[in-house]
Amino acid sequence: MKYKSFFDNFLPVQQLKNYEYLRDFAIIRDVKEVLMKKVICKMKSKILIIEDDKKLNDGIKLALRREYLCDQAFNLKEAKELYNVDHYDVILLDVNLPDGNGFDFMEEIRKTDLTPIILLTANKMEMDIVSGLEMGANDYITKPFSLAVLRARVAVQLRNIAAAPLSFSIGDFYFDFQKMEFRKKDSLLELSKTEQRLLKKLVENMGRSISREQLTDYIWQGENEFVDEHALTVVVNRLRNKLGDDNQNYIKTVYGVGYMWVRK
Repeated sequence: MKYKSFFDNFLPVQQLKNYEYLRDFAIIRDVKEVLMKKVICKMKSKILIIEDDKKLNDGIKLALRREYLCDQAFNLKEAKELYNVDHYDVILLDVNLPDGNGFDFMEEIRKTDLTPIILLTANKMEMDIVSGLEMGANDYITKPFSLAVLRARVAVQLRNIAAAPLSFSIGDFYFDFQKMEFRKKDSLLELSKTEQRLLKKLVENMGRSISREQLTDYIWQGENEFVDEHALTVVVNRLRNKLGDDNQNYIKTVYGVGYMWVRK
């Protein structure tokens, strides 16, 4: 006699199959929804808000969080901790912080990173504005300010990043990502799709350190859950070999962070 399961006693065979199909479909649907949410989150630009006034800091995050992912820091110590472990598309930086000067932190960032920085300050002195811009700030806004205006200025900085050119002439190299033509002097370079994506991300952000996570997300389009942890290292090494970059003259390893295309 054929053995019957507990469910067989209550459900006809066809109904049981339908039940199993619907259960499996629900699981697959739920997994897809989770993955899509992760991909959408990773597609959002990330903003670092450095402001010691908690009320203002929270207000800025509230104004920006619908369009962007926001991290908050209320002093320089917190800002450096966040900055050293993540990659940001725009930094909103208060000039006067309880444990230091925002200008000094900006100078430190500008040694290796061209991430857009918008300074926030209560000081309307013309010389301070000029000094901030000359030291590397992309924009400057004085308090009190409209959150709508701040939101618009953040959008301008992100548009400038998005409008990056599709072709680059750098020393002996010529890269055209639209035509998929890559040359070193007169020699044509054959690059795989993953190598092209890695190269594009690096040269578009020349002089900026990009985290391993950020690069992995960009190259594999949010599917990094299924990518081996050493895959990025393999792609970087292959690209270096094809570029003849044995001494990291172009693609520099930024230890503890990721990689950077060195600005000459």
